[in-house]
Amino acid sequence: MKVISKSIAEVVEVRALTDNVREIGLMLIDPPDLHFVGGQYIAIEVTEMKDGHPHVNNRPYSIASPPSDKGVIRLCVDRVGDGPGSTRLHALNPGDRLEFLPPMGYFTVNQAASTDLLFIATGTGIAPIKSMIGQILHAGNRRPIRLYWGLRREEDLYYQEELAQWADQHSEFHYVTTLSQPSETWQGMRGRVTEHIQKVMGGSDFLWRLDNLDAYLCGNFDMIKEVRTILMAHGVQKTAIHFEKFY
Repeated sequence: MKVISKSIAEVVEVRALTDNVREIGLMLIDPPDLHFVGGQYIAIEVTEMKDGHPHVNNRPYSIASPPSDKGVIRLCVDRVGDGPGSTRLHALNPGDRLEFLPPMGYFTVNQAASTDLLFIATGTGIAPIKSMIGQILHAGNRRPIRLYWGLRREEDLYYQEELAQWADQHSEFHYVTTLSQPSETWQGMRGRVTEHIQKVMGGSDFLWRLDNLDAYLCGNFDMIKEVRTILMAHGVQKTAIHFEKFY
């Protein structure tokens, strides 16, 4: 049985994106660089009690930064109740060290393809998608990219300045952030992300070629199930719909 060597990194930055979401910057120590593809994840080892006994498990966390950010990787971690993985990561401070299994996973974009790209996320499902889009834009790939990201309230917003900057610098990238439970003063898009996908797929201004489209979904399972149904009902092939469940 092959033994996989763990990587070691030092926490160099902890950023509170919201009350429950933190971005953790990890400076790579051993090895000093990681080879990965946007969309992949690392796994950390956590110990949790089951039936009165400690059990060691690996918890996956998607890399939110693109491969072009050499020397440092960033995780976007939502605090999930008493979850042992998110609890451990939220307790990290600058200077702490973290061991993890090297990047893995197949939720990635074929960089050599020429299909249009549709990304749909809810919550911290934005993490692998942000890494994918960052990799594509950094490579100078001119494929049309559309992102739909669903959050609940204004206090849940983050990464908006970076997305706006990408949209300003890259005409092929467009994004929509929609809130399902906004305040009355919210001036942006409203409603669940699935409602917007349903509307745009059936709209007269629909611009995508269904035979030249790859869709990437990440977030809660209900969203993934509903969006897959919508896309396939409009003719998107099942094999062109890629997804990863976060919760």
